[in-house]
Amino acid sequence: MTPLDSSLSRRAVLATGAGVAGAIACAGQASADPVNSKGKGWIRSTLARMTKDQKIGQLFIAELYGATADTPDNRNVTQFGHATPAEVVRKLHLGGVIYFAWTNSFQNPRQVAALSNGLQRAALTAGQKVSVPLQIATDQEMGVVTRLGSPATQFPGSMALGAGRSTDDAREAADITGKELRAVGINVNFAPTSDVNVNPLNPVIGVRAFSSDPTLTADMVRAQVSGYQDRGNVSSSTKHFPGHGDTAVDSHYGLPIIDHTREEWETIDAPPFRAAIAAGVDMVMTAHLLMPAFDDSGDPATLSKPIMTGLLRQQLGYDGVVVTDSLAMQGVRDKYGDAEVAVRALEAGVDQLLMAPKPLEAIAAIKAALASGRLTWKDIDAKVERILTLKFRRGYVAEPYVDVNKVDAYLGNTAHMQAADAISDRTVTLVTNDGILPLSTGKKVLVTGWGVSTTATVGNLLTAAGHPSTVVETATNPNATRIAAAVAAAAGVDVVVVLTNNARTSANVGQRNLIAALRATGKPVVVVAVRDPYDLTWVEGAAKIATYSYSPVTPGSLVRVLTGQVNPGGLLPVDLVSPTDVNTVIHPFGHGLSY
Repeated sequence: MTPLDSSLSRRAVLATGAGVAGAIACAGQASADPVNSKGKGWIRSTLARMTKDQKIGQLFIAELYGATADTPDNRNVTQFGHATPAEVVRKLHLGGVIYFAWTNSFQNPRQVAALSNGLQRAALTAGQKVSVPLQIATDQEMGVVTRLGSPATQFPGSMALGAGRSTDDAREAADITGKELRAVGINVNFAPTSDVNVNPLNPVIGVRAFSSDPTLTADMVRAQVSGYQDRGNVSSSTKHFPGHGDTAVDSHYGLPIIDHTREEWETIDAPPFRAAIAAGVDMVMTAHLLMPAFDDSGDPATLSKPIMTGLLRQQLGYDGVVVTDSLAMQGVRDKYGDAEVAVRALEAGVDQLLMAPKPLEAIAAIKAALASGRLTWKDIDAKVERILTLKFRRGYVAEPYVDVNKVDAYLGNTAHMQAADAISDRTVTLVTNDGILPLSTGKKVLVTGWGVSTTATVGNLLTAAGHPSTVVETATNPNATRIAAAVAAAAGVDVVVVLTNNARTSANVGQRNLIAALRATGKPVVVVAVRDPYDLTWVEGAAKIATYSYSPVTPGSLVRVLTGQVNPGGLLPVDLVSPTDVNTVIHPFGHGLSY
């Protein structure tokens, strides 16, 4: 795709009216792979034979504890009333599960694949009359939100892909990621993040977004939905509807307010979601935030019928599965109790409840709401039909199991790793350079700053490339002792490379102090923002680089740029603004230097 020419800062975006949105508007959902007559028959017969408990169970996607399906864990007993993940799946008839390293003790691909097979076996043997496979989900956004680590192929995150500007790269990254997830039995990826990060202070989205530009974000979202679903055969879930890009509050801990007008929402937030829907996205994930322009009741979007039904279903024409963001997040729990939240989400138009913190109470509340008429079985059947349709269309019914013996050779194979390196190389952005880069032959380098493994890897790769390197890691907020150690080490080198991670925040002011102290030595300092590029306007250096990611694939790309093996080609996907005035742009969207 051709790089965009103009800077679309938040102010510029707001000034464009509905033009950007209109350029990619779609009339309802594009027809995803149609379900054939066999599929329609399976869906109808399955729905007709399901018990009430089985239907209610399909509405839940839960986190279960255990490295295998038969691993007992007291946390399962406390939360679900049963000891093993398999028992929970069988007894509660869950629609899906979600994997985390901290719940499922990821060890290697074979273990994950065996866990998936065990859970699917439990689901498919839970009912006497019907067998419904599980959605097995995770958040493999890549970059800062990555659940399945190496040896699975690692890619830079969304903002890095935005800097690369290539929809082909975005599609290929999703394709490979989806195929590797499916190989270990994971059939739903809660990605891509479709939020437009127009607020540099956003504490929860940031580099998880592709850009601050709605059109670039929409293009990348469309490409990734295609990559996951059409090529990787994994269900994609666009998130976080109606848009989480303009907030300074993390909805894990509070309730953000998005004050966009309807016109601003159409211009800024809507285009990526319209693009995902046009691409036939299987799922849409909700956001726990207030958007008074569409609902001034004080209810978060997840619980808002005007937003979930009026805006998403009716205005945007979406007819797929709507899933909540985690119901354990504080943003959705402030106003109502956990059981009531589950009922209100279903009333609003949601189909599936993710990580309900008190699932047994939620089930009881749903049954009570059905008994009272707040919810109807007609509504529940419509939700379950959408879920069953997704499961059939994406192939869960035909192929619920995976071959455990093939996964070790497949994940992180040579072709996938080469693709990841090439894609990553195209994302690194050189923001400033006074001539120090590329490094001259034989220059000695000090690698310091944030990240034990990241600084060590960069140092080792520089040494291997002919630049003898010393590594002094200084932590997230270095104190005077750590700073002094780095300054002392700088005496024996020619160039200093400092890695930053959220150096702009007050909690991490030590990183800024470190850079100032190193510059005072007179040695040239190259500053590398390995997460948010916004760090770069808070510090000075002989050169500044944004990698947007500290994914395992990123250090190699960084070193190839530092040494001139790769000519930097990334372009800023956001404005970099002044630390003292967010309305003053220092480095605009689209900026990027090369050698």
